[in-house]
Amino acid sequence: MTSPYSPYSPNQSFPPAQPPRGLSIASLALGAGGLVFGWAFLGLPSIAAVVLGHLALRREPEGRSLAVTGLVLGYVGIAAVLGLGVLLVLSLLLPFAFLAVFPFVTPL
Repeated sequence: MTSPYSPYSPNQSFPPAQPPRGLSIASLALGAGGLVFGWAFLGLPSIAAVVLGHLALRREPEGRSLAVTGLVLGYVGIAAVLGLGVLLVLSLLLPFAFLAVFPFVTPL
C-alpha cells in the first residue's frame, strides 16, 4: 500500500506521446543552414528545405509552424543564391560589354 502523501500514485497516467515532427524540424534546420551556407552548396540545402517543408505540411499537421518557417527560409535561401549567381554573372560579363560599345578602349 502506498502512502497518501506519496508523490507517485498507483493510477498515475502519463501524458500522451508527442506526434512526430521530423520532417518539419528537418525543413527548419535545412532552411536555416541553407540561408547561411547555401552559397557554398549551390542552394541544395534550401531546395531540400522546401521539399521537406511541403511534405511536412501534408503529413504532419502538428508541425505546421515549423514547416512554414522552413519553407520561408528555404525560399529566401533560393532567392539569395539566385541573386548572388546573377550578380556573379553580371560582374564577369559587364566589362566585356563595355569593350563592345567602346572598341577603342584597351584593357590594362
